[in-house]
Amino acid sequence: MASGRRPEHMAPPEMFYNQEEAKKYSQNSRMMAIQSQMSERAVELLNLPEGQPCFLLDVGCGSGLSGDFLSEEGHVWVGVDISTAMLDVALEREVEGDLVLGDMGQGMPFKAGTFDGCISISALQWLCNADKKSHSPHRRLHVFFSSLYSSLSRGGRAVFQLYPENSEQLELITSQAMRAGFSGGMVVDYPNSSKAKKFFLCLFAGASGVLPKGLGGEASDRNVPDQVQFSGQRTRFKNLKGRSLKKGKDWILDKKERRRRQGREVRADTKYTARQRRPRF
Repeated sequence: MASGRRPEHMAPPEMFYNQEEAKKYSQNSRMMAIQSQMSERAVELLNLPEGQPCFLLDVGCGSGLSGDFLSEEGHVWVGVDISTAMLDVALEREVEGDLVLGDMGQGMPFKAGTFDGCISISALQWLCNADKKSHSPHRRLHVFFSSLYSSLSRGGRAVFQLYPENSEQLELITSQAMRAGFSGGMVVDYPNSSKAKKFFLCLFAGASGVLPKGLGGEASDRNVPDQVQFSGQRTRFKNLKGRSLKKGKDWILDKKERRRRQGREVRADTKYTARQRRPRF
């Protein structure tokens, strides 16, 4: 892009991905090859059972290029996208997956436990922008991740290839994923290459997993200052200053609410519940 501006700064996604832009995803061989490569890597990070067809969700499916790879691998998929122009191209290409027009920031409209896994290519960073006065990036990310967590089978994974603008954006995304109940972390391929570097957010629903290693050699935290850090036996997010995101008030309250919805006992006597006590005399 000649101006060097990020696409999400130019227009809302449903307007940026118009008919002219959508055609590139069916005519530009280089763009199609890159999309296919990132899709292949995302599926690899899902760590699906070998030789077993799975039911997968493709968030920000666009013209269906990622879906083509899923179909080639023998999987059944559903794609969600906010751009009618992109979905029209997908229909013209006669992709095998089912297509849904929808805004990811308003949540995923699927029943609990529907999907075995989820991939998303170059879409998640769009939720970090407020395109309307009513848009709150924090709230939209939380709504998205909460609904996605519900729609995944327990033990399922979600892998997002994204282009984070800065470390603050990474922290915003990962903190909202954790609030929704996910564990996991950021995998960075080719961390020391400015051109080849790719970020993949790998999330685990309902069960912690082993975070895969990034491609391109051993990358230390010093090499990748914007990488989300992990510590402890249980994989968990930490923010870029090194403080565990699970220790905050919001996370505690959200955890209690999830346990109440599950019908489980919740202790009321904590510093966050503001339970009234009798005054001492």
